[in-house]
This record gives sequence, structure tokens and C-alpha cells, in this order.
Amino acid sequence: MLNLFVNGEGGLTTAGYVLSAALLLVSVLAGLSLADRGEKKGFAVKQLAYCAMAVALAYVTSFIKVFKLPYGGSVTLMSMLFIVLVANWYGVKTGMLVGFAYGILQFLQEPYFLTLFQVCCDYVLAFAALGLAGLFRGKKNSLLIGYIVAVLARGVFHSIGGYLYWMDYMPENFPQALRNLYPIIYNYSYLLAEAVVTVIVMKIPAVEQALERVRKAAL
Repeated sequence: MLNLFVNGEGGLTTAGYVLSAALLLVSVLAGLSLADRGEKKGFAVKQLAYCAMAVALAYVTSFIKVFKLPYGGSVTLMSMLFIVLVANWYGVKTGMLVGFAYGILQFLQEPYFLTLFQVCCDYVLAFAALGLAGLFRGKKNSLLIGYIVAVLARGVFHSIGGYLYWMDYMPENFPQALRNLYPIIYNYSYLLAEAVVTVIVMKIPAVEQALERVRKAAL
């Protein structure tokens, strides 16, 4: 049954792409359903529009890679920030839903399937975790704190996937003493590098003012 969706190299077959696209469509419909429950119809439409723009910007900037690591993972042009912004504006539920949709797009961009749980760790849960930034919504420095927490949370799921699956692909001469630390070091190396750059840019006064204007427009 699995061979219907995944080829022998771990990529997606045509049926696999169709299934992934269907999951993306379901997430969009779920977003529409949640938005329709808003107190103001106009706000619901605006919220959905901003969420769609955030996913689009995150997806486009994810292709702009400062550098890419050999076993997956890269420093992008602040792509995670756009998902975090949604969580900061609209809360955890919306942020995680948008992160889930973004994770599906990432899977379609560079699919690799070992097991269902590996896909969940590397794509679904990792990117949905960016929505946890919404936990700090309304608090002082909410965007900065939420962004840092979101990046750390994403790294947890990538590291779990590394422990459970990717370490088996290391060369036989790989130092055993590093096996427990390597997934953490590897995944947080590119995540924190991107985070540092993003935080520096976010703290530029002109950028802070622009983000605040966008936040007010989105609410």
C-alpha cells in the first residue's frame, strides 16, 4: 500500500503528490471553517487573506537559501518568521494550522519518506510547532519571545526524527560518542543561525515599525 505513494528512493509518486495536495486542501478548508466562526465576517475574510499571504511568503523565501546542509536543513531568508507572525496575530490554533499547511508545502518541495512518523517529525509537527509562538500573544516582547520558542520547538521534532531515523544513515566510522548529541547539534545549527539573523533584522527600528503597522492592519 505504501508503495502507491512513495517510490523506492523515498520520494513521492504521483499518487503521493495528490494525497499531499489533498491534505493541504483539507487544511485550507479547516481554516475557512474556523474563520467563519469569527464574530465579524469581514475579520474572518481578512484573517484568511493574511494567513494565505504568510504561507506564500514563507514558501517563497524558503527557496532562498543562504546555505544548505548536506543531510537536509538550510538557513533561509527568514521563512519561519512569516508563520510566527500569524501565530502572534491570531493565536496558537491558527498559527499551528498555518504551520501545518506550510509543512505540507515543504514536504511537496523536498519530499523524503522513510516512515509516517518520520514525515510527521520532519514536516508536520516541526512546522506546526511554529504556531506555539501564539502562546505569548499580547505579552510584552511577544513576537521576539514567541519566535525564539517556536524555533526551539521546531528543533525538538527534527532532533527526534534524527535520533529515530537519520542516525542509521551515518557512516560506520562515525564517532559513537557523538551519536547522542549529533541530531541536536546538526538541527539547531541551521535553525539558530537563521534565528540569529532574523532577530537582528527584527530589532532594526524601521523593521520593528513596519511589523507593528502590519500587525495593526491584520487585526
